[in-house]
Amino acid sequence: MPGIVIVGVQWGDEGKGKATDLLGERTDWVVKFNGGNNAGHTVVVGNEKYALHLLPSGILSPGVTPVIGNGVVIDLEVLFHELEALGSRGIDVSRLRVSANAHIITQYHRTLDKVTERFLGKRNIGTTGRGIGPAYADKINRVGIRVQDLFDENILRQKVEGALDQKNHLLVKVFNRRAVTVDEIVEELLSYADRLRPMVADTGLLLEQALRNDEVVVFEGGQATMLDIDHGTYPFVTSSTATAAGAAAGSGVGPGRLDRVVGIVKAYTTRVGSGPFPTELFDAQGDWLRSRGFEFGTTTGRPRRVGWYDAPITRYATRINGITDLVLTKLDILTGLEQIPVCVAYDVDGVRFDDVPVNQTDFHHAKPILEYFPGWTEDISKARTFDELPQNAQDYVLALEKMSDTRISVIGVGPARDEIIVRHDLID
Repeated sequence: MPGIVIVGVQWGDEGKGKATDLLGERTDWVVKFNGGNNAGHTVVVGNEKYALHLLPSGILSPGVTPVIGNGVVIDLEVLFHELEALGSRGIDVSRLRVSANAHIITQYHRTLDKVTERFLGKRNIGTTGRGIGPAYADKINRVGIRVQDLFDENILRQKVEGALDQKNHLLVKVFNRRAVTVDEIVEELLSYADRLRPMVADTGLLLEQALRNDEVVVFEGGQATMLDIDHGTYPFVTSSTATAAGAAAGSGVGPGRLDRVVGIVKAYTTRVGSGPFPTELFDAQGDWLRSRGFEFGTTTGRPRRVGWYDAPITRYATRINGITDLVLTKLDILTGLEQIPVCVAYDVDGVRFDDVPVNQTDFHHAKPILEYFPGWTEDISKARTFDELPQNAQDYVLALEKMSDTRISVIGVGPARDEIIVRHDLID
């Protein structure tokens, strides 16, 4: 069973990096198939903490070949900064492969992202301002810059000219910004070409060959289901396909190669940016949960919005992604609560919804219908089998499993690599 997709079930920050790292010793390839440096993975290895933004988490596992797929948009400055930072800490980064078809984030994408958000005012989406959306927009509008373009200066110059024809009018006449010159963009991008060239490959072909050889390939999604451009809380979403279906399109392999889909879900819920969030907490309990879980963005540092576990969202993600296994993270954060609320359904103007409403207005007005479970006070970070958990913690996990329409195979009981309980193997 070599093709394994890892996706976030909620709005991101669920701990996908740790799940990828868990598979690392038996994984041959790890592929980032969507997004850019607008999300981050924090992975703890021993006493070392690594914050990754653009690179696949598998880069921390010896012997694993990390791949940035064609569905990713790449900020080259960020890419080389991360590679240098990891290299300075003794991590071998020489195995990284980058798709020739991946698109590049340029200076003008970052500028447009920031000024557009400010222009929208209260209607802003809550982007990270890193140019992700504008880069994907250019990709769809067929005026994007791809990695392979950096190796042909004439083609690169033509494409930059085409992209700036309209953007400079927008920057100058609407946003009162200076025009961007073709030369400055071309010069900046070409400065990375020689360093980038050895990493660039037909990554779709490499991955197909690996899968034919029964090597284990992990497809690591950025963001999460509820931020997916089609299936998330639109328009408060990311600009790429963050669901399991995106793994095929964003890496260049056929969907028949994807054998298992692992969903990562927190024992509670968080999100960043704007948009509906039915279980969100605005009180002291929310502050406690945010502080205890250290819910601050890996990439931005901004506080995350926090709330209770949302079973309808997990069921929705299970259906949309075809999830076969769940990894439940941060169960230890709930230790000490006398009661643990779980959202089992929604109330929308007096009507009960057991599933996520398809209508955006209904979801925006949804109020959580909560069920309460007894908490526990025991330290669970040393538990390595399910039976070692306190009975109330076991009951909580089993209740979530029943509500979520798929099995919970792995439970995170702490931030470190080995602070997990494995109930079902994710590969065999």
